[in-house]
Amino acid sequence: MKAIKWGVDLEIGVPPIDRQHKRIVDYINMLLVLNNDNNREEIYTILQQLVDYTVSHFAFEEELMEECGYPFKKAHKLVHNLFVRKVASFVSRFENGEDITSELLITLKTWLVNHIKNDDKDYSSVVKQKMNIAKKESWFSSLISKLLNRQPT
Repeated sequence: MKAIKWGVDLEIGVPPIDRQHKRIVDYINMLLVLNNDNNREEIYTILQQLVDYTVSHFAFEEELMEECGYPFKKAHKLVHNLFVRKVASFVSRFENGEDITSELLITLKTWLVNHIKNDDKDYSSVVKQKMNIAKKESWFSSLISKLLNRQPT
């Protein structure tokens, strides 16, 4: 299985979100390397970090969509929740001793690339439009700036 190659095709044009997506890609690529080494302990550590970071990223995205008035935020949040549940089931299976890493990697790669290129690209136009308006409106500008400068750690 090949690593995900980060490129402009995965960027949505909202720099903080692009940086967060790149970090998620980095976690997935780390899992790929660790899977080849077959080190369950290290895989579990990276898997936990990936899950924690992704949940934090989803919360950030959802707050940004809310603040920008994205009309499909509820549907987007539902997609996030379904994905979190799916990954949680993989983690549970892993904790029970199953070798799920290859199946998980396929799921993560497919889902993430599809989600970024479709769902996230869709809301990015609303965010970018609000960012351009925000440059002219000081109170809104400070709100958007606050959200865009806050990142999951």
